[in-house]
Amino acid sequence: MIAAPEPGLSAREIIERAVALRPVLLERQAETERLTHYPKTTHEDFLRTGFHRILQPRRYGGHEFGLPVFLRVVTELARGCPSTGWAFSRTAAPVLQAAGVLGERARDEIFGPDGDFRAATPAVPAGDARPDAAGHLVLDGTWPHACGAPYATHCVGQTPGAPLEPGGPPGPPVLFVAPRRLWTVLDDRHGVLGLRGSGSHGIRLEQARLPGHLTLRATLLDLPVEGGSPGSVLHGNPMYAGRAVGVHHSELAAVMIGTAYAAADEYARILPASPLTRDPARSRADLDDCQRHLGEALGLIGTAEAALRRTAEDWMETCRRNVVGDAPFTLAEDDRLALTFLNAGRLAWDALQRLLFRTAGSRHARDGERMQRYFRDAATYWTHTGPSMAEPLAHRVGRDRLGLPADGIPLIP
Repeated sequence: MIAAPEPGLSAREIIERAVALRPVLLERQAETERLTHYPKTTHEDFLRTGFHRILQPRRYGGHEFGLPVFLRVVTELARGCPSTGWAFSRTAAPVLQAAGVLGERARDEIFGPDGDFRAATPAVPAGDARPDAAGHLVLDGTWPHACGAPYATHCVGQTPGAPLEPGGPPGPPVLFVAPRRLWTVLDDRHGVLGLRGSGSHGIRLEQARLPGHLTLRATLLDLPVEGGSPGSVLHGNPMYAGRAVGVHHSELAAVMIGTAYAAADEYARILPASPLTRDPARSRADLDDCQRHLGEALGLIGTAEAALRRTAEDWMETCRRNVVGDAPFTLAEDDRLALTFLNAGRLAWDALQRLLFRTAGSRHARDGERMQRYFRDAATYWTHTGPSMAEPLAHRVGRDRLGLPADGIPLIP
């Protein structure tokens, strides 16, 4: 057992810490973009607050607060700085898989003596893998967009398996956890439209030898969790027997909702500071249209947040039913939850781009303006692998409802 740094910490207290950190992250937005990752001071804040331990098992120094608490913290951090919220969520959530589907030997090694675990998470399988005579998996290649790489202690990645016969097609995919010493971070995050400070750098592995217990013949799109997992048994907590696609979409939605709230904060700040041309004694805050735009946006964002929280509770309940034997956590259930999370992100995007950014005024679309930054960040989210799953997810959910097979429709081309 690894003792948690703050064994008496409550869920309410850790959420309050995230809320209190928002103004600090707001002031660090420009620096975070310049660095292409959040600054060391923010990293130290996260270590101090214990945010990375929210989902971590108590056995390994964590708090096991659950997905709803985690997403609330992600939303608050993204409201302060979307790039920071993105980087945090993408490095903190993979603890669910690391603690869930891998064996006890792997978990003991990954979390080490102090429970310090943060995982870069490239979303798409890449690289080459081959076994060696000693039973290791040898990895070579570049994994792009490994979110949170600059401060990660590990990488939770995927790779096509070695061909089952020479010259044949790739074998079954492999999920792996690679310690930081085995990979290098690439300086390739410059020139992107938005989320410039998310630390979503590529990483490079060269002849990296991973022992077999740090690998699993599986993919994040289809984890072997039906009926429970090694982690749910060891920790006595069903959330370690959950699928990953829904969680992935929950993180993205939480970041988008936080970003939309940030844009609403900025909208409310700039309206009173914008005098009317024909009546300088009054400001745009006095205009009915602007008041209505802000109110409608807040209504949409609030609806998105309500969907996020309710669906996070549904995810936790699905994990519970899976473990106690009431109903397995199937691909179909994961698709349904993921699609609802995705739609929550869509609502937040709609509020930001259609109401807030569009009516804020062109002066706030200039470089250096926060409203422009929020729009760039949200637009970049909309180009991510996650939102690109909208159509196949909808197709799969529809086919499942009609009793038709759906797992043949790929989420990623």
